[in-house]
Amino acid sequence: MKALVLAGGVPQAELLRQLRERKITTVLADGSATPIAKPYADYFYQVDIFDIEAVKQLALDEKVDFLITVCADQVLLVVAQVSEALNLPCYIDYETGMNVSDKIRMKRLFLKNGIPTTRYVEMTEFDETKVQQLSYPLVIKPVDAYSSKGVRKAVNRDELVQYCREAAEISRTRGVIVEEFFSGEEISVDAFVVNGKAKILCVSNSDKVQSDDRFVIFRGRYPVCVPDTIMRQIETVTQQIADSFGLVNSPLLIQLLHNGSKISVLEFCARTGGNMKWLLIKYSCGVDVISAAIDITLGKTPDLTMKDTGNKVVVNDFIYCRPGVLDHFEGFEDMVNEGMIHEFHPVRSKGTIIRGVTSSSDRVAGMNIIASSVEEFNKKQRYISDHVKVIDQNGNDVMRHDLLPDLSTDCLFAEKLS
Repeated sequence: MKALVLAGGVPQAELLRQLRERKITTVLADGSATPIAKPYADYFYQVDIFDIEAVKQLALDEKVDFLITVCADQVLLVVAQVSEALNLPCYIDYETGMNVSDKIRMKRLFLKNGIPTTRYVEMTEFDETKVQQLSYPLVIKPVDAYSSKGVRKAVNRDELVQYCREAAEISRTRGVIVEEFFSGEEISVDAFVVNGKAKILCVSNSDKVQSDDRFVIFRGRYPVCVPDTIMRQIETVTQQIADSFGLVNSPLLIQLLHNGSKISVLEFCARTGGNMKWLLIKYSCGVDVISAAIDITLGKTPDLTMKDTGNKVVVNDFIYCRPGVLDHFEGFEDMVNEGMIHEFHPVRSKGTIIRGVTSSSDRVAGMNIIASSVEEFNKKQRYISDHVKVIDQNGNDVMRHDLLPDLSTDCLFAEKLS
């Protein structure tokens, strides 16, 4: 068999490794000439992976048996569209792919099916009359972007006008959503739907950089810290989303907020969590969601047996930097060898221009840390921060060490899901 993998980031490197382990020949396509996953592929092509005709032609030329990606919602839509056009297997059809990747379609179905979410309006250009029904602060989103690009919070009309214009420029369709701000803590829900039944694998907290107008995640942490009442709402809405969007066999990632008494769904996608999320899931509950994604693409029933890994605290920390030009990383491999960092994955290479912290795509690396307690995690984290650097071309450490804070010991963590 031969597979065409779209996108060449860290999770796709693991996808390629597992495909080759199954004796499947791999073809990787990515817009960059040197993606991180390139060494893991049998063949590589530099292709605009959002160019439907180019991807379709590559699939035909290489005579692939299926297309696949993980952790990338907009790329998943390309996989679904090309697979449908070529009559190749895919776990969702193109129409479903549109519903789970376009935020306007998603919001409409949320309201139609009673899924808790905030009030919103749709625009392609600023329309004063539309937003009059909404209350500030307002959140502006491009309908088809990713990695929190173009997502801003406006507290007045001037900011709203500016952010709507910027979001429209980012969107490929110039579509923009303006919705009311819901104040609460962000939760990430990773689940899998098999034969229409949604099974929650991992619920984690998503910590964001403190900012007046942006929403950039710097940490994912397990186990989740929420009241039991919120957990029950999460379980209900997970199945509700699967039913409302017609997901039969599919990964399912939900991002939502809670304020202690109720939840509000931000968005979701029929994919595995991005960047290193598969590690958070694997080391918390023992399920390999990348392997499961391969299985459902091939029409097989995935193994979703949850296991007690013995890991009490599992954290993915993302490394951000002050503006500059990346030269190299220092100390991270030493921390892996010492057992402080469980896994370290660079996502940017030498010569990358660093813009600061404007979206999740500005992260330069990620690290997975496992501990037996919050206290042990904090001890490891402080030690790591003291021994690692991200060096720019001028020899300066530009790493945002302040984005490696201690975990709070005030919260009683919820019991692991059974």
